[in-house]
Amino acid sequence: MSLVHSIALDETLEVDRVIDHIQGKEGGPTVVFFGGVHGNETAGVFALKETFKEIRSKNIPINGEVYAISGNLGALESRQRFKKEDLNRIWFPERIEHIVGNKEIHHNEENELSHLYKLIQDILKNSNPPFYFLDLHTTSSDTVPFMVLNDSLLNRKYASNYPLPIILGIEEYLKGALLSYINELGYVSLGFESGQHDDDKAVESCIDFIRYSLVLTQSVKVSEDEKEHLKKEISEYGRDTHTFYEIYHQHDIGPETSFKMYPGFINFQKISKGVGLALVDGVELKTTKKRQIFMPLYQEQGNEGFYFIRPIPKVLLWLSKKLRSFKVDHILVKLPGVQWESEKKDTLMVDQRIARFFAKSFLHLLGYRARKFDRSHLIAKNRESASRSSEYADAAWFQE
Repeated sequence: MSLVHSIALDETLEVDRVIDHIQGKEGGPTVVFFGGVHGNETAGVFALKETFKEIRSKNIPINGEVYAISGNLGALESRQRFKKEDLNRIWFPERIEHIVGNKEIHHNEENELSHLYKLIQDILKNSNPPFYFLDLHTTSSDTVPFMVLNDSLLNRKYASNYPLPIILGIEEYLKGALLSYINELGYVSLGFESGQHDDDKAVESCIDFIRYSLVLTQSVKVSEDEKEHLKKEISEYGRDTHTFYEIYHQHDIGPETSFKMYPGFINFQKISKGVGLALVDGVELKTTKKRQIFMPLYQEQGNEGFYFIRPIPKVLLWLSKKLRSFKVDHILVKLPGVQWESEKKDTLMVDQRIARFFAKSFLHLLGYRARKFDRSHLIAKNRESASRSSEYADAAWFQE
């Protein structure tokens, strides 16, 4: 049991790993909410506590199961993003094997991962599909609510039911995220960023997101009018509803680098050429052309200073859907310089000395997110082959 304090609400509550769990009628989905994966992001924890309390006090019928899970209990109690290492950057299969399989636990976050991993596996083993994993976060800068997800068609289709900006491609930059691990298992998984860490509106928007998610997944049944009302509650917090963005640049902060973001930047802000963004080792960093900034860093802990994003034209979203449906990537491996890196046929190795036409943007259309393997090769990972779309086929949102 840990004590968690909200600066926004000036309240403290006690939470365990499982904040709450409601077993409802058989035949429904299993919806898993995470809060506090970062210990300084308490809005999700308080919103989950409040929403589950409401469900119980009003005797709201639940179809299937719903879980509210706290992430980094140690960091939540000490009110810091993490204690030793970012819990949301260590979900690699090899790392999990060392921690869980070999019991090589060296610090708080590895212990937290061990408990969370076992809990997730228990849920997948003992509960019924379809499974939904929704991770609740906040940001250090001022922001409207938005969603972040790995780019699979299944994730896209589900997320498009929310009247919120949707960010694709973060998995190309953030390594070892919890949701990336879950998405590679084939399940719907997305992150919801509800607002600034210490803003009470972040808790309110988180509650609205949880309520609507329970309706969208058919865990809670309401009239169409009530569903539209809940959807409208979310849309009033946001901007550019149903707009998809992609991340195309991340500013990394090295271990010995001094980084200080200039004050006043907010998420989605458009910035002119030549504007100073931050001091990096005492040198001013300026934009070289017009940019749209995303998640500027205004906290001590963290290795990502900011991102640049751009809207994705609808025609490209449509084209990528068609290309993935036809499995064009299975034709590409017949070309020189392109081969499967994995026997699962979900990862491409691209020799750019030969396959010069393979830009990252083209791989993105096919559902791949690429990282440099060496100076001349790209490793590109596909999300589509793992997607368990058939498990969601009966869901109302899937059939629309």
